[in-house]
Amino acid sequence: MKGLVSPGVELLVRRGMELRIVPYRPVELRPSVKAATEQYAAQASLDANGVLTGWVAGLPFPRIDPSDPQAGTKVMYNVNRTPNLTDDLGLHLIESASGTLSKSGEEGRFDVERHFTIDWLRMLRYAGRLEVEPKPTIADNPDGVFQKMAQYPFLEPFDLKGTGLLSFRYLDPSKQDDTWLYMPALRRVRRLSSSQRSDALFGQDIDLDSYNVYSGDVSWFTWRLLGEKQMLGSMHGESMPPKPCTRDGGATFCDAWEMRPVYVIEASSKLPGYAYSKRVLFVDKETFLPLYSDVYDASGELWKTMVQSIRVARKPNPDAALEYPDEMPFIYGFAMVDLQLLHGTRSAIPGTQFREEPGWYFNMGPRYGNDERTFTVTALMAAGR
Repeated sequence: MKGLVSPGVELLVRRGMELRIVPYRPVELRPSVKAATEQYAAQASLDANGVLTGWVAGLPFPRIDPSDPQAGTKVMYNVNRTPNLTDDLGLHLIESASGTLSKSGEEGRFDVERHFTIDWLRMLRYAGRLEVEPKPTIADNPDGVFQKMAQYPFLEPFDLKGTGLLSFRYLDPSKQDDTWLYMPALRRVRRLSSSQRSDALFGQDIDLDSYNVYSGDVSWFTWRLLGEKQMLGSMHGESMPPKPCTRDGGATFCDAWEMRPVYVIEASSKLPGYAYSKRVLFVDKETFLPLYSDVYDASGELWKTMVQSIRVARKPNPDAALEYPDEMPFIYGFAMVDLQLLHGTRSAIPGTQFREEPGWYFNMGPRYGNDERTFTVTALMAAGR
């Protein structure tokens, strides 16, 4: 597997994460995504500063020229504007465990220190909408919001019960994210800067910008396409709920992996005080979903690795009633491992104890709380009380 995974994933495999190799299966974009890309892609371009202009919906750049000096930025705008999530998203009952890993050469252990359950993570997009009216944009948007994210309330651990996060991202890349953190124990809302979004919170290893491998703004990094190659990745996971690996004590998930066409992207941070000097992302060429990434510290040493377990299917959970008309990508598990401190966090969506919960609610509109009332500081605080 050397050279077929990132250096960080190779270390995880050497520590006990098993990759069960299955045949490659192609993944096609949904009909609505294809139609929007064909209709609008010709309007999208990058200006001299690498800022996206003219984008309406669908993939901004369906064809990437590897010789283009802006190729890396174009790939990341496809990731950032990816229509896989489309108009709105609700993740229900996210379960995480964080703890220490055994040293190399010792029997694989994952000593869980903290267990987390989050009621909901919701996202609402104001632009690039394909499924739920109004389309393709929400016109009543005086602040120029691209999307809003609400993650609240924490159900456990007890000392974090009621904690939550709220974040706004704007279409104007010069306008930094607005992010609020509410902790009932402190009885106050705290503002987080964009550089603080790279900080691991609550004793976990994952930061806000590492959701979906990279969920920060494209403008915060300088992007470079290192190349295209065939690499291993999880795209048609079969274990639901995700199966913790036994040989590493359960620090990661073991499931089916396959050879995938991949873009290798290197990113250097522009933000002063940002925790990571660079990220290297491995992005699936068919879906523009990041498969995994390695992140590096200020001295350029490998620090953390993030791996996603992805399931492309019509049903997010085979045991749940919910089924979509087209195949959708469900990131049903992920792990982020600090390779320097030997500490890790693994998450399942939905949590392993919620066997009949779909977990993933795409394009449901206000039925599951994805409306303006959810994305306010007042609602954030009310849910935590």
